[in-house]
Amino acid sequence: MTFTATVFIGTSLDGYIARPDDDIEWLTARGEKAGDLGFTDFFDTVDAVVMGRNTYEKVVGFGEESWHFGDRHVAVLSTTLPLDADPRVTVYRDLDALIADLDERGIEHVYPDGGRLIQSFVRAGRVERFIISVAPVLIGSGHRLFGELAEDVPLRLDSAADAGGGFAQLRYTVEKQGSEHR
Repeated sequence: MTFTATVFIGTSLDGYIARPDDDIEWLTARGEKAGDLGFTDFFDTVDAVVMGRNTYEKVVGFGEESWHFGDRHVAVLSTTLPLDADPRVTVYRDLDALIADLDERGIEHVYPDGGRLIQSFVRAGRVERFIISVAPVLIGSGHRLFGELAEDVPLRLDSAADAGGGFAQLRYTVEKQGSEHR
């Protein structure tokens, strides 16, 4: 069985997910006005969370009270994090091993979190849906959501909505090669 992955993330209007120094205050401060943007309902559908080392370290830095993953499988893709760094996570050294293990575990729905990890999932063709909440701000520089791609990734717009607080929420499904355009 092959899992599906849904990216659920906030960006600035100019496509950044964090400032160059990894600051996301520009997003979190505005996000308070918008509420959770449907994240709680989305997260209830997730079997596993996958993140890169930088995202993992940011989450751990928020403290124990911010560890909201429950009994979900939590994976960290890192070449440097010790394999036994945290008993709550499984550390993987490469994307192929991570994908193979998620499939072997029977995971059905994955939430990839973190810019470089999302880019790796997109390049590997493992993302099925995007839920992107666009913040009402231009920040001018930082970490982009999307990186270089070898080929286009065709998307079908499922919805565009006013999510409150000035946010727009865009929902896309990745169109598989050879699928009909609607």
